[in-house]
Amino acid sequence: MNTAALVFHPRRKPRLARLGDWMAAHRRLLLGVQWAIVVVYAALLVLPVILPVPPLGATVLDNLTLFAQFAFWGIWWPFVILSIMLMGRVWCGVLCPEGALAEFASRHGRGLAIPKWLRWGGWPFLAFVLTTLYGQLVSVYEYPQAALLILGGSTVAAVAVGWLYGRGKRVWCRYLCPVSGVFALLARIAPVHFRIDRKQWDSHAARTAAVDCAPLLDVKHMTSAAQCHACGRCSGHRGAVELAARSPNAEILAAGLGDTAPKTSEALLLVFGMLGVAIGAFQWTVSPWFVAMRQAAAEWLVERELFWPLESGAPWWLLTHYPEANDVFTWLDGALILAYIGAVAAVLGGAVLAGLTFAARIAKIDWRALALSLIPLAGISLFLGLSMMTATHLRAEGVPLGWLPAVRGLLLAAGVMWSGWLGTRLLFGRAPNARRAALALPGLALPLAAVGTVWILVFYVW
Repeated sequence: MNTAALVFHPRRKPRLARLGDWMAAHRRLLLGVQWAIVVVYAALLVLPVILPVPPLGATVLDNLTLFAQFAFWGIWWPFVILSIMLMGRVWCGVLCPEGALAEFASRHGRGLAIPKWLRWGGWPFLAFVLTTLYGQLVSVYEYPQAALLILGGSTVAAVAVGWLYGRGKRVWCRYLCPVSGVFALLARIAPVHFRIDRKQWDSHAARTAAVDCAPLLDVKHMTSAAQCHACGRCSGHRGAVELAARSPNAEILAAGLGDTAPKTSEALLLVFGMLGVAIGAFQWTVSPWFVAMRQAAAEWLVERELFWPLESGAPWWLLTHYPEANDVFTWLDGALILAYIGAVAAVLGGAVLAGLTFAARIAKIDWRALALSLIPLAGISLFLGLSMMTATHLRAEGVPLGWLPAVRGLLLAAGVMWSGWLGTRLLFGRAPNARRAALALPGLALPLAAVGTVWILVFYVW
């Protein structure tokens, strides 16, 4: 008899789970990667500021300033958004230079208790909106001084908060980071996450040290990928935590259960931030409506001999002011940029909120849970908007982009259909009956049609 056949072989972990365990076991290597990114990040932020303005004919391959612009706004940020949607917040936990610096400062700082005001749930929404608006006023995509001011200023603030609070935790990342709320929403549709087996956790007999969770999560009770930084430190803890695949729709369809229930601030960030302010910021530079509004306002001022709004004496850190590049904003320009983005946010965000509210009331479900169905469309919208800078740089380099309109159309259609399918599933899955769910469908269609129309105008009409 072959006794070898009777030997017990423990189940080999799936490949993803082994990857998570590898991340936990090679923490020092990942820290080395983070610090390497910190060095590259600092170089790309600081060096272009001290270099002269790129001469005519310069390219991203032979000019550091143009290369830094393309790296930050043409590659870095668009694909960070995409990575969050595909892999969760691995960017935050493994690659983000700001997070690494904030945690380092926290481990060597004063270690004060986190004050109540800092925990306010509205900071991610407010920080995202203010940073987006300010970035448009100083032309953060075009000039290294503006990029250093906003990105570098955010990093300094992260280090300061880390030094004051947290005792080795990422307090800035959890509560104050301008993109933390956006990342938390997008991570809900990631097809991989760290799964917690509560039964295995509770049945583990041996005493174990607490998980060193940088974003201050209660790992045992974690059911959402929203706040998890996917750093891998908890992988294998008590034999109950492992990196695993899941349906990208799972969290949205379970919205309202456990800690997957969305907060009002999260829903408002989605509706008025990602689908309002952000789209307005992407749109105003190509909008003929903005040009017409500016022309009409200037003529009105001249007729009344009010010339000070047409002056361009603002410093570069308040309004774009680069005479050497023939790019100077007047006070009128600044006011109209804010007014235009605000109007887009109010009209588009208002239409989205109205449709969601109507559908939720008819179907008798929580409008915030229904709002989460728009995350795929919001994420693709951010990617499309940020990749406009990618296309601008590639076009300047002479790269043929004849394929771009078709790809944009496919991405937009995918976002609309995915969000529409999720919303329909929520309505028919939670409404008291199919009749109410069907009556609520026009309310769901309004946000999809409104956002889709805006991007059609940007890419195919204007």
